[in-house]
Formats: sequence, structure tokens, C-alpha cells
Amino acid sequence: MSLPSKLFKSLTRIKKELKEDIDAVFNRDPAARNSLEVILTYPGIHALILHRGAHCLWNNEQKLAARVVSYGSRIMTGIEIHPAAKIGKRFFIDHGVGVVIGETAEIGNDVTLYHGVTLGGVSWNNGKRHPTLEDGVTVGAGAKVLGPFTVGKNAKIGSNAVVVKPVPAGATMVGSAARMISDHHDEKGNPLTTKVQDAKQQEKVAQAGTANTNQTKNSNASTARTTAFQAYGIDPSSQDPVAEAFAKMLEHIQQSENRLDQLQAAMCQLDPDFCKKEYDKLCLEDLDVIGRAEADEADATLK
Repeated sequence: MSLPSKLFKSLTRIKKELKEDIDAVFNRDPAARNSLEVILTYPGIHALILHRGAHCLWNNEQKLAARVVSYGSRIMTGIEIHPAAKIGKRFFIDHGVGVVIGETAEIGNDVTLYHGVTLGGVSWNNGKRHPTLEDGVTVGAGAKVLGPFTVGKNAKIGSNAVVVKPVPAGATMVGSAARMISDHHDEKGNPLTTKVQDAKQQEKVAQAGTANTNQTKNSNASTARTTAFQAYGIDPSSQDPVAEAFAKMLEHIQQSENRLDQLQAAMCQLDPDFCKKEYDKLCLEDLDVIGRAEADEADATLK
């Protein structure tokens, strides 16, 4: 098949995929009002159209032309996509500024990226250097996914997370370096705090949809929390593991102090003199070891 025939066939496919891409915008961005507005004003759509053309040129050994188209797209949209990157259907880049997608990156269907996302590499070696995002992945604003590994189906990566290791399907990752805060989701990709084993219960949870939906009668399913789609890849009810650990420690300390107060009250009833005993109080000045050492050093210098 001649090059013009290949390009014409590719353009026909791009036109068909464009309709799906526009539909994806309406499904994921409530600000979108009509198709004309999306085509004219959405940089993610512009970058995707130009990338599909550049990718076609790249695959037909027109690499210089492909790089020129890619460079023009970067200037116009602020989104840099290497023409060799493989991108699936219904791909959506929201806002778009600062998005970088490397040469060997592979993106599945129904993937969403927000502004400032980098799908980058960590080496200068030839071959696979960039991540693979499977179907339904959401990557939040400012997140960095670095290295030749796979982010599993329906996984969510929170804003400003730095991911350098494989991500299981359905997991939610936050932080730098990224930590998993949920490893199971409903069918819509929303994280659940309690894993539901029974298939019928999973179906009920998936149908629940958002947090405002009526609670299911099943006792196990009632403990599962469902959330609506989160624009930046994380569930606002999910607690950071480190913050959660500190919260538990503070709660334990408070419980211990309450218990000590009860013990002291009981001891005072048994021995009235117990409460009259005085204890040395800890002063903040006693903890300022560094400040005291500097003062002593200054006095020694003056002498």
C-alpha cells in the first residue's frame, strides 16, 4: 500500500476516534457544553488530534515530519507527547498544561490525565523506558510516573504523587514516594475501605454509585464505602497512612492520660497524702539544649 493510501486510511480512523474522544470529554468534564466548544477550546483534544497524526507519520517512517508536528502541538497546547507514544481510545487530558508523555509510554483506553503529569523514564537506555497505563487509569495533577513498569487497570494516582514502582490493578496511590491507600475498588474504579468477597455483594456496591446512594441491606456491603469519581485521582475520605498512624498514637496518648487521671483519683481516695506530693515540672527551657549550649559558647568567647 502506498504512503498516501496509508495516510488516508489513518485519517479516516482518526476521524472516527475523534468522536469517541469528544464523548469522553463530556463524560469526564461537567464544564463541557457542546462539541464545537470542545473542538475549539480544549487543548487536550488539540494535542490528541495532532498526536494521532504525528503517530501515523512516525509509523510510516516519516519521523522528522512527525517530530515537527509534535513540536508544533507542544507550542500550541503546552502538552508534549512523543510521536512514538501509543495511546488508546477515549483518552482525556484535562487542562493539559505541563503534561509530558515519553517515547515508549503506552496508554490504554479510557485513561485520564490532569495537568502537570509526567510519564517519564529514569534511564538513558534504549528500549522501554516509560510506564504503561492500562485501561481506566486516572493520574492526578502534578503526578510523576517514572520508569518502565505497569500501572494496573482502574488504578488511581493522586495529585503530586511520585510513582516509581508497579501499581496493582484497582489501587490508589498517594504521596512521594507513592504509598498505596486502597487496593480494591468497585466496578467503576472507586476505592472501597472494606473488601467485599461475594460477587452479588460487589454488584450491589457497584450499583450504589455515590456516597449519597441508599445504604444496602447486606451487612458486609453496608461497611463498604463508595465514592463518586474524584477529579484528582484520590478519595477525599482516604487518610494518608502516616497521618493515620499519628492520629492513632495521639488517640492512644489521650486514652492513657484519662486512665492515669482515674488512677490518681482512686489513689487519692485511698491515701489523701498522695495528691499532696509535688513533682518537678518540666520547663521548655530544660529542653532547649542547643540554645543553652550556644549561650555557654558565647559566654566563653567573651571571657
